[in-house]
Amino acid sequence: MVNNQVQYLTPEGLKNLENRLKYLHEVRRAEVAERLRQALEEGGDLSENAEYEDAKNEQAFVEGEIIRLETILSAAQVIEDTGKKDHVVLGARVTIAEKGTTEKEVYYLVGSAEANPQEGKISSESPLGKALLGKKVGDQVKVDAPAGELTFVVKEIA
Repeated sequence: MVNNQVQYLTPEGLKNLENRLKYLHEVRRAEVAERLRQALEEGGDLSENAEYEDAKNEQAFVEGEIIRLETILSAAQVIEDTGKKDHVVLGARVTIAEKGTTEKEVYYLVGSAEANPQEGKISSESPLGKALLGKKVGDQVKVDAPAGELTFVVKEIA
């Protein structure tokens, strides 16, 4: 992640990241420190102490995650919900259907920091997200996918 790059977050996404950071600061750091203390008390050669090595690795992960979240939050810009939308913008819920089908899919267009395709949250930087930005109901969107080019029709924007 590039420093000073704006990180677009929904109000919900901002709250989730702030809560995660608070948990890491207040709970996980203390838990890992306790694991390290216990491993050191066991004594012996630290190079052969698997629990100590595991705790050190966990500490590095926790500290790295804290830095990552602090970086995102320091560059966060909250996406404001302005109500009904006439075109696709960041923060919109977009209903699309593959051309020639009636099966609809709903996606929530978010910043990359909170994208989670399994939850229907796609990044505005993803191929589909980029293609949807600025489109209106009825517009067709072409996306290059591993299976070839797919065409979608925008059915609804909320």
